Amino acid sequence: MNSAQIEIQLIASLVAIACAIPGTFLVLRKMAMISDAISHSILPGIVIGFFITQDLNSPLLILLAAFTGIITVVLVEYIQKTGLVKEDTAIGLVFPALFSIGVILIAKNANDVHLDVDAVLLGELAFAPFDRLFIGGTDVGPKSLWIIGSILITTIGLLLAFFKELKLSTFDKGLAASLGFSPAIIHYGLMSVASVTTVGAFDAVGAILVVALMIAPAATAYLLTTDLKKMLGLAIGFGVLSAISGYWFAHWLDASIAGSITTMLGFIFLIVFLFAPSKGIIAVMYREKQQRTEVSLLTFLLHLKNHTEERERHVNHLQEHINWQKVRAKTVLDLALKNNMIVFNKNIVSLTEKGDTFTSKAIDYIITNEDAQIEDMKEDFFLFRG
Repeated sequence: MNSAQIEIQLIASLVAIACAIPGTFLVLRKMAMISDAISHSILPGIVIGFFITQDLNSPLLILLAAFTGIITVVLVEYIQKTGLVKEDTAIGLVFPALFSIGVILIAKNANDVHLDVDAVLLGELAFAPFDRLFIGGTDVGPKSLWIIGSILITTIGLLLAFFKELKLSTFDKGLAASLGFSPAIIHYGLMSVASVTTVGAFDAVGAILVVALMIAPAATAYLLTTDLKKMLGLAIGFGVLSAISGYWFAHWLDASIAGSITTMLGFIFLIVFLFAPSKGIIAVMYREKQQRTEVSLLTFLLHLKNHTEERERHVNHLQEHINWQKVRAKTVLDLALKNNMIVFNKNIVSLTEKGDTFTSKAIDYIITNEDAQIEDMKEDFFLFRG
């Protein structure tokens, strides 16, 4: 592994970390698509900054781009607050307009410089190691590495300094305001960080990968935990894992690094989406199946409670009168036996003392609908457990 390969992976990893931090809060605030809007609408700020300075490396480009990002958020919120359209519609109105302005400015005034739409949208990590930073004639490494590194250090510093305020304003704006924090200032501060991070990553990875790194790791982490600190850690971990594995995937396929990293982000999200312990599709389907069986068992116990005649409590009654399929009836009977709710006597089913007590509690809960009742029932009803 040569130095260029190490630098590419390091840049991609730093971008992943820098994007995961604001991305986590955007996902929690249900503002994931605003990152896409910012990543495109800051183009006019970059172009105008270049026209003023005639230097693609000027810090003014980042400042103007961040300012344009804030304008995007303000316009989206203003349009949304009118009540005439929803947030997604407002985003769809604002960012194409601003992005189009940037495209027109480039097409008309910057055709002869390296400021084209393809470079902005796609980026190319493979070229990042060749754009070096020299200080006093000494090569100190890729320019992108220093830019992203500086942004990351600033972002981490702000996160540590305002973590409590960010957490409060994200989960409870009313409480934050009552404690003296301004949710609006925190909000626009977060948008500014997202804008600056996006601009800083533009030249190295492009807007598409920035959006993917900002949202996909955070969305994946959200499926695994509800703890904010753990979510931040998981988002960073998923981002770095995708960056490194995506690079080697691209190396193996001889394909776009940005495209490969985005593919790995999607693959990791898919795995977690399917297999997450509590929120994954398979876990949800299994839980829904359990709940359907619980309802069937409760229905069966209520039936036994309400009927004393033997023909109504015969095993075959499940198929004949309750109209359950044989497999379903066997599942319910086995579950009732496993939980010591019923006993058999010559194919006649009767409630045990435990089953009768539990069913009485269930009837009381159905009548009163008090939460305390259902909590007591949970103590006695261990579905699918020994």
